[in-house]
Amino acid sequence: MKDPKRFVYKTRPQALQQNIISGKEYRFTVLTPCLIRMEYSPSSQFEDRASQSVFFRDFPENAFEVQRQNDTLTIETGNLLLTYRENLPFAEDTLCVRLKTEPASTWHFGEEFEDLGGTVKTLDDVNGATALERGVCSCGGFSVLDDSHTMLLNEDGWVEVRRPQTVDCYFFGYGYRYPDAVKDFYRLTGVPPMLPAYALGNWWSRYHKYTQEEYQQLIERFKQEDIPFSVSVIDMDWHIVDIPEDLQEKDAPQNGFYNLSNGWTGYTWNKELFSDHRAFLQYLKQNHLHTSLNLHPHAGVRCHEEMYPQMAESCGIDPQSGAPVRLDILSPDFMERYFDILHHPYEEDGVDFWWMDWQQGTSYWWIHEPNRDGKLQDEREVLDPLWMLNHLHIADIQRSGKRPMFFSRYAGPGSQRYPVGFSGDTYVTWASLDFQPYFTATASNIGYGWWSHDIGGHMGGYRDDELAVRWLQFGVFSPINRLHSSNTDFIRKEPWCFEEKTERIMKDWLRLRHRLFPYLYTMNYRNHTELEPLLQPMYYAYPKHAAAYEAKNQYMFGTELMVAPITQPNNAITQKGSTMVWLPRGDWFDLFSGLHYTSKKGRTLSIHRAIGEYPVFAKAGAIVPLQQQYLLQPGSDLEVLVFPGADNRFVLYEDAGDGSEFETGEYVQTEMTLQWGKAPVFTVKPACGAVSLLPEKRSYRFVLRGFSPQVQIAALVNGKPCEAETTYDEKTHSLVLRMSAAPADEIKLLLTGEKLITDNGEVSRRCSDLLQKMRLDVETKVQVMKVVNSTKLTNVEKLRKLNFKVVKSAEHQAVMEALLEQLNLTE
Repeated sequence: MKDPKRFVYKTRPQALQQNIISGKEYRFTVLTPCLIRMEYSPSSQFEDRASQSVFFRDFPENAFEVQRQNDTLTIETGNLLLTYRENLPFAEDTLCVRLKTEPASTWHFGEEFEDLGGTVKTLDDVNGATALERGVCSCGGFSVLDDSHTMLLNEDGWVEVRRPQTVDCYFFGYGYRYPDAVKDFYRLTGVPPMLPAYALGNWWSRYHKYTQEEYQQLIERFKQEDIPFSVSVIDMDWHIVDIPEDLQEKDAPQNGFYNLSNGWTGYTWNKELFSDHRAFLQYLKQNHLHTSLNLHPHAGVRCHEEMYPQMAESCGIDPQSGAPVRLDILSPDFMERYFDILHHPYEEDGVDFWWMDWQQGTSYWWIHEPNRDGKLQDEREVLDPLWMLNHLHIADIQRSGKRPMFFSRYAGPGSQRYPVGFSGDTYVTWASLDFQPYFTATASNIGYGWWSHDIGGHMGGYRDDELAVRWLQFGVFSPINRLHSSNTDFIRKEPWCFEEKTERIMKDWLRLRHRLFPYLYTMNYRNHTELEPLLQPMYYAYPKHAAAYEAKNQYMFGTELMVAPITQPNNAITQKGSTMVWLPRGDWFDLFSGLHYTSKKGRTLSIHRAIGEYPVFAKAGAIVPLQQQYLLQPGSDLEVLVFPGADNRFVLYEDAGDGSEFETGEYVQTEMTLQWGKAPVFTVKPACGAVSLLPEKRSYRFVLRGFSPQVQIAALVNGKPCEAETTYDEKTHSLVLRMSAAPADEIKLLLTGEKLITDNGEVSRRCSDLLQKMRLDVETKVQVMKVVNSTKLTNVEKLRKLNFKVVKSAEHQAVMEALLEQLNLTE
């Protein structure tokens, strides 16, 4: 290798000696009062090298007590009590750990336990739900990360096998403090990188044999329709797929539908489809699109490839022989050539990152036939090549200062270091959609926060406009919003391929994703610096509420928003989709309509939304920055949603969008606060940091949503009164103020009024509007409104009467539930 250290990651695997307790055949390391490393080695040799999963063991010194009595060792921290019969192999009767705090569970080594789940490598061929691997959170308050079977990294950053018969486990005993468990998992295995800005917009991906002209026409159509995209993913037909028979390898090894003679692997642009790939990539750049190309590298480099002569010669193969160059991921020399010869020239042409669309186990069939006696030709061939490719690609893409970006499947604990995750090929069904919100939020339990799904589904299934919209709405409020479909004309994601109403809704939601960029990018920074995943299950914030665990598809989306996806078809009568939403104690506001919901002790409510609507709730006092433009960069037009009900603070984060300069202070933060009370004050403080990244002046649109129309507002800039245009939107219960200011200015909005929070308008009007669109007989509608408008009945009595008059079938039950929501917005 030219540079033997080019694939070396920064790791600090050596633990402080003060945190270590050891004996002849065991070693324990107290990493935190809640996290203990447990090692057993019959050879008395212990590992201080980094592993595939664990990079950092240099935690600060901890306080703990050690006692040895009658060949029994006890280690006691503030949170855990570990008991071990010294120098005996770890077993159920020799090693146990007890939590000293609630839920005061005890775990015996090797004992099975239930946890709250983590994630899984892929959703390929999954139609609905699938089992998940472990995470670091459980209702029992503990989990165990078994690192015994991963490989180790040597000083050159390359993999080596472990010594046999060793045990290397990490006990996480954080009780109900799930976010703390995830944070220390990050500190142990690696902090999630800061994503480049373009990753947070809409991605266009379709398995289709595009021509250069056809693809450019598509982009022009997106521009004409005002549909923003930031990433262009080109599937495998960018390269030569149809290999002439005389150039195919005879008797090539194969594994299922993969073999070394077909066209899945390729590195040469198909000139019949892309006559000038450099011009094509430049065109995408000019249209603010970042490009990713599909990879299936298993077949290596064959003689028809443009770079074959150089690759063959560098690997000691006579180019005249036509012999294939095998993919040898275990060879540092080969992988250096793999990047330098096959990938870097295309990156210089304009490719931004790569999509690793291949994961085929550990038999290494693409290099050689397995030995019949079962022995490995190389002891490292137990390594999953997917992990190695993820690991090396991320190391390589950063060489020129780019942020780590690679699109590939999950490869085990620690994979948060290698964003973004590709969840694989799922079916176009409601069952698949119904699983994805739970799957995505639960992945946070193993720190894997940047999953990208085939939004709308990839294959099979059926045409359903409603399903397409609900999936897209989830995509907008998921980590990555990537539209993708299989190689067929019967699964399309272009909005104009749907009915007119569906098309209009899809366009609006794709635009919303880009408008959410300031909020999303701030959460990206929060994930990197504060170690908080974007999506978090409800039990993170409410661990002692059973309803938080039952609300499996519901999650917090950043610091300000709560999302409860609709994953079932609309009711035939109400014409609305519904979902059960658990409202934690407090005030909540519909993000779009501004309707005010209250929950005194926490309650579950059936929420109903029309096809263009979605259950997203802002917490009391929420501050949500948006933008008016679609480019993913600091803009001149900001919109800030502010919700009433509580004090709050939000710090907007902005930087150049790529590169590592932010690590040395090249970023801007703008603090926004809401001081709640009888006379609330909303403040935008002067921007701090590299303000040259921002425009000289900004137009602000402050939307005070969920406020009463009685509120009066006065605007100050740097303490002086400022003229501002103010209107009230009854439909969204929003007070809207427009003004301009420089980033260095301080803006204050002074609010006054006897009534500050919306009363949600007349319940009679809301119920009438609801009934108007229902496919329900007129007489029933009339009777319902008589009950709703009765001044002699309490809400409870109204509900009893409505239940008698309305519920005639299971479908009619949804009518009752929709009315119940409107009658019980507040308690």
